[in-house]
Amino acid sequence: MQNQFYQFMQTEYGISPDLCRLCDEIEQQLAPQFAKIQETRDYNQLRVLRAMQQNGLSDRHFNFSTGYGYDDIGRDILDQIYADVFRCEDALVRSQIISGTQALAVCLFGILRPGDTVVAVTGKPYDTLEEVIGIRGESGRGSLKDFGVHYKQVDLLPGGVPDYDGIRKAIGPDTKMAILQRSRGYDYREALSIETIEKVIAAVKETNPNTVVMCDNCYGEFVCDREPTDVGAD
Repeated sequence: MQNQFYQFMQTEYGISPDLCRLCDEIEQQLAPQFAKIQETRDYNQLRVLRAMQQNGLSDRHFNFSTGYGYDDIGRDILDQIYADVFRCEDALVRSQIISGTQALAVCLFGILRPGDTVVAVTGKPYDTLEEVIGIRGESGRGSLKDFGVHYKQVDLLPGGVPDYDGIRKAIGPDTKMAILQRSRGYDYREALSIETIEKVIAAVKETNPNTVVMCDNCYGEFVCDREPTDVGAD
């Protein structure tokens, strides 16, 4: 059958049979990795389905609500499902949050107060957060800096490795929050593994247990069997 397929590809599309064979060989070499990805996908899919079942999700939760939306059972159960899936205390899932930057800003402005210090422990965050924090752009635009929130930054070491000693030095008794960014963003580095995130959080918490650790998990959901909230992220 393969030889017939190769012949078909050559006749109909002009693709060399040798190229088809090479593709087959590469796919066979990558088969274990594909199998691992599928196993992770199936595991996380079952987690989501289990959370839906345990919270009794049904068609009634998809009905429209009117008025102010108080006690919207659909919204409430969606929050609970997310919280259970990510094994966290609570969740806030809203269609009004229109971007990742807005979601991060909601968290930053919701927790930080004038005089607090926030430390970016995995280098400079996304460019879109620079104006939210106040490290770029004009003053008086409503940034955290305008509200008296102090900012520190611990850059990654060469190779994208967290500077654990630098993190311990930067975290002080007045550090209200530590931000870590899992994905590479626009930098040329590897995304942080869940094991690395666990070590970063440990370095923060052992220095100041009261520091809130905010993890930007963008692009990191469901790529393995654990999430940052499983290893200490708040």
